[in-house]
Amino acid sequence: MKIGNSHSWNYNNGKWFETKITPEKWNFTFNSVKTRHNLAPTNSGASIGTKYHWYIIADQIATKIDPNSYETEMKGIKLKVGHKRPYWRTFSYNYPEQTCYKERIIEILENYIMELKRN
Repeated sequence: MKIGNSHSWNYNNGKWFETKITPEKWNFTFNSVKTRHNLAPTNSGASIGTKYHWYIIADQIATKIDPNSYETEMKGIKLKVGHKRPYWRTFSYNYPEQTCYKERIIEILENYIMELKRN
């Protein structure tokens, strides 16, 4: 996809599970099958079975609307950590001469901190 273009996805069956660690810290997992809002162009995109590993930095605002419901808005960025082609044994960051997972995450966070300080 070209820089500046965008996708719209539906997460209709999303499941969010969270555990409170401290008053200000929660661990969470989110699982869903995401589907395109509009169909992909014919013969475009990655091969079936390709995996992408993203690191997400986001703000979430949750507004309580009744005892059991929250309206949730999340805005942020996602940055590619690595990818795995269908015929590869592992993700790209596990191969020699590639930046390993931990170093890539540190790089992402350091770059984001520098960007926050500039703006």
